Amino acid sequence: MCLLLAGICSTQLKAAYILLPMEEGKQKNHLKAYGITFWVLQGGVEAWWLLNYRGGSFAFQHNKAFEKECLTRGVSFEIIPDGQFNSILNEIADPEANMEAMKLEKAPKIAVYTPDFKADGQRVQPWDDAVTLVLTHAEIPYDVIYDREVLGDKLAQYDWLHLHHEDFTGQYGRFYRSYSSYAWYRENQRKSEELARNLGFKKVSTSKLAVVKKIREFVGGGGFMFAMCSATDTYDIALAADGLDICADIYDGDPADNSAQGKLNFANCFAFKNFTLVRDPLEYEFSSIDVGQAPRRQVPDDQDYFTLFDFSAKWDPVPTMLTQNHTKTVKGFMGQTTAFRKQFMKSNVLVLGENKPYQEARYIHGIFGKGFWTFYGGHDPEDYRHLVEDPETDLNLHPNSPGYRLILNNILFPAAKKKERKT
Repeated sequence: MCLLLAGICSTQLKAAYILLPMEEGKQKNHLKAYGITFWVLQGGVEAWWLLNYRGGSFAFQHNKAFEKECLTRGVSFEIIPDGQFNSILNEIADPEANMEAMKLEKAPKIAVYTPDFKADGQRVQPWDDAVTLVLTHAEIPYDVIYDREVLGDKLAQYDWLHLHHEDFTGQYGRFYRSYSSYAWYRENQRKSEELARNLGFKKVSTSKLAVVKKIREFVGGGGFMFAMCSATDTYDIALAADGLDICADIYDGDPADNSAQGKLNFANCFAFKNFTLVRDPLEYEFSSIDVGQAPRRQVPDDQDYFTLFDFSAKWDPVPTMLTQNHTKTVKGFMGQTTAFRKQFMKSNVLVLGENKPYQEARYIHGIFGKGFWTFYGGHDPEDYRHLVEDPETDLNLHPNSPGYRLILNNILFPAAKKKERKT
């Protein structure tokens, strides 16, 4: 593909750029616009991410192949002369303008951590995943990996890792009360235990702990990790419980350590501290980190919105990239882990989006070693209450979803020129 596009670029109209406008009402398909930009990068052509300019627009040199692809995928675009594009760059460079032109150099290689077990030709877990849905919709390629690949040191092949809605504590999502009699639950437990044994572990919880430690190494070495829903808090809970048994016998065959709470090591965690474990193994909750479900969560549906923070594009380009959108107010959505209680967050965690009246952090970010992590609460940005066995969301019906745009911001983030990726 690189050679093909190089040949095309040799005959391009060098005095023109394609601009993908991203503000409200100007882009027919915000989600596929990310896919176009990713495709351009895959072809070895650099692109610009114009932070805070027209909703976080993208730009790259014009050629007929790019123009045709935009038309094919239904992405709105403008062809602008070279001089006009330079004027835009000058406007953005103004010290008084809260904008920045970020050069995107190379398409990141993406991995999605998700079970590859099958049952009757279908995935064992009867729920969808927002990240794989939007990657597929935007036509952004990714590889599926799981425990065997992570523990086999395959993460080094990737730039960006998404954690599917995993329970890293080894408690099977705490679905026991509602679903332990269901075939998919029993099959998932059987497959998980079989995989753990094949990898040399006696329990699923200990195999998952080894996995989260490998992922921590990946991030510390410069990787980018993104997680949603229960993969956020259970990741940190597993790290805090290193060396402890926090699983009841219905999950691992022997009793939990009744004194585990006092032995948690919060220094191991990326984001959270001083949280309390939920002791009842039948409760659909892991700890005090999550704001929980109704009736414990007292947020009316019509007030369930979160607001994205404004950051200085020139001084804080990383959080600015992660919050690019055509609106600052995003409709909330629920999940097993819906949002994070701020009193249990470490002081160095950066809140990117919150429901301020209810003190809920929905979208958070941080640095670990040379890498970055982002946690996004909730299950599906366009399905307010996505239940087990519900059909997956059709993103053709939501081409301008601001909630899904936040996921795609994270996917393009590693493509930014490294010397500009400062915090």
